[in-house]
Amino acid sequence: MIQRSAVYSRLLAALAVLAVVAFVYTVVRENLPPGLTARWPWKLRILDFQSATAAVIATAGAALARAQYARAVRPALGYTCRVRAGHAPGGALTWSCHAFNGAQDVAVVTTVGYQVRFAGEPDRQEPLPWSDRDEVVSACVARGLVDRQDLWIDLIGAGRPIPGQGMMFLAWFAERALSDIETVLVRVRVVDRVGDVHERVLDLFKGVTRHPVAPDPHPFELD
Repeated sequence: MIQRSAVYSRLLAALAVLAVVAFVYTVVRENLPPGLTARWPWKLRILDFQSATAAVIATAGAALARAQYARAVRPALGYTCRVRAGHAPGGALTWSCHAFNGAQDVAVVTTVGYQVRFAGEPDRQEPLPWSDRDEVVSACVARGLVDRQDLWIDLIGAGRPIPGQGMMFLAWFAERALSDIETVLVRVRVVDRVGDVHERVLDLFKGVTRHPVAPDPHPFELD
């Protein structure tokens, strides 16, 4: 999901539309018989033909340049999870998850929301509400899980940057949490350099290994 910046996108598009309207009005007015130009609204002179043409070219060019630049700096959000040793106490194996920005430019986190569903819970017709990190941890503790022993969800505040080609740690889950938790969704919203807001929902338990026996191979170190 992409939410364009109102100031830097919609305002520019509105100015381009106004320039086109002024251009059309000017072309029609300049081609009217002389007697009609004395009547309302044609007696109103907004711009001459050269100025109207320049306004269209300038605003349309600015809108196109903005769109091209926004595409160039648009973040490419994704995530990766794997079985890893060394996060949980005692070196227990965990399901460790990272978000990454595959683009070339930085993305800055605005908000992070969570949804957690536990094993054995009845199916819900309505979607779960998004919660913050502390609410999710409290819900896990209420189920008997131990924070920093069975799971750890990183505290990600607004303003945290995800550099281009960089990664951001999200959470790890030990085997006890993997058995008790059905799924965890993370909604990450970031803003790019041109002020557009991007959103991605990450399913951290997609393809999860609930009873890990060995670390997964990896081509490079994530941290």
